[in-house]
Amino acid sequence: MTQETPKGAGHGRAVVPLVRMTARSRDEAHRAATPLELFFDLCFVVAVAQAGVRLVHAVAEGDPGHGITGYLFVFFAIWWAWVNFTWFASAYDCDDVPYRVATLVQMAGVLVLAAGVPRAFDANDYTVAVVGYLIMRVALTFQWLRAARGETGAARGTALRYAAGLVVVQLAWVALLLLPDAAWKWGFVPLAAAEMAVPALAERRHRTSWHPHHIAERYGLFTIIVLGETIAAATVAVQSALDESAALDELLPIAAGGLLIVFAAFWIYFAVPIHEYLASNRQAFVWGYSHYVILGSAAAIGAGIEVAVEQATHHARLSTFAAALAVTVPTALFLMTVWLVHARHFKQGTAQNLVLPVAALLVLATSFAGHGAVPLSGLVTACAIAVGVRLAVTGPRNAT
Repeated sequence: MTQETPKGAGHGRAVVPLVRMTARSRDEAHRAATPLELFFDLCFVVAVAQAGVRLVHAVAEGDPGHGITGYLFVFFAIWWAWVNFTWFASAYDCDDVPYRVATLVQMAGVLVLAAGVPRAFDANDYTVAVVGYLIMRVALTFQWLRAARGETGAARGTALRYAAGLVVVQLAWVALLLLPDAAWKWGFVPLAAAEMAVPALAERRHRTSWHPHHIAERYGLFTIIVLGETIAAATVAVQSALDESAALDELLPIAAGGLLIVFAAFWIYFAVPIHEYLASNRQAFVWGYSHYVILGSAAAIGAGIEVAVEQATHHARLSTFAAALAVTVPTALFLMTVWLVHARHFKQGTAQNLVLPVAALLVLATSFAGHGAVPLSGLVTACAIAVGVRLAVTGPRNAT
């Protein structure tokens, strides 16, 4: 059975056996995330949690250099796997049987990637992680080839370039496994750059029909997942400390401050209608790629809160100042990056534009407050929201 792609597929309509995969319209009304996409995102909760646990362990044991480097490598792999699927789905989601099966295969690859995170982090053994990527790439390459078959002209060429780029870069990752372990230190960054170059090269002659509102929603949903994992990690840390009869006066300020930071991060990120800004590939790609920092720092906030709890309960081999930095640095990085690529496009006037950068500097300054760093950072972020809302009421428009 073959038929044209149904409009709105995946939004409450029954799945059909087979459709012709063609580009969806950028002007499609009421385009929203599908249940399959939400299911796909849930697989990344496991991977993000694994990366956070490893970061906490490394920093708490007094090896922040290895912890941060490993986290940056592993989180890039997690984030980029999600990006690959999300942008393809925004342009070509047809929700028929082959599409669903291919997506489920990609989800299996994500879980293999998550299973490989501990080895990659602790022993620089990326074999399992690369196997997970290989599974995902086989399915995604099939999707792009299927899109090429359904398209004609320039759109067909774009799909073929995507498929070729995925194959070439994945072969390079596999080849890197055959080299000595030290090769990962030097080979990771060039191959990561090659990964991010594939979309720009593939779409240089014809732009895929990704949907601005859909892309903004998908990134927002993944941000919620990351922030949710941050809350879960912090909760587990506090609970573990309480199980060991740690003093409440040591834990409550950290828990309260951490909660304020996460709540503020949510408020700040979702304060602007970013889909209105995503008008071109250049704008969308810069915005989308910058989410590596936004999402990575958001997840690191949870790891930092765990480190702060372990240090306060004397379970970490690091100073109070270092434990404070574990929270304040990712918080400040989140505030600055969200302002730079996300919020500032909707600010008007110097006062509105200064709220988040000044808040980021004040958060860093709280690092010198010892055990009070986390609650003070929470207060700073809460005040930033209050000031932003006040400026929105008295100023031209959007707040923090």
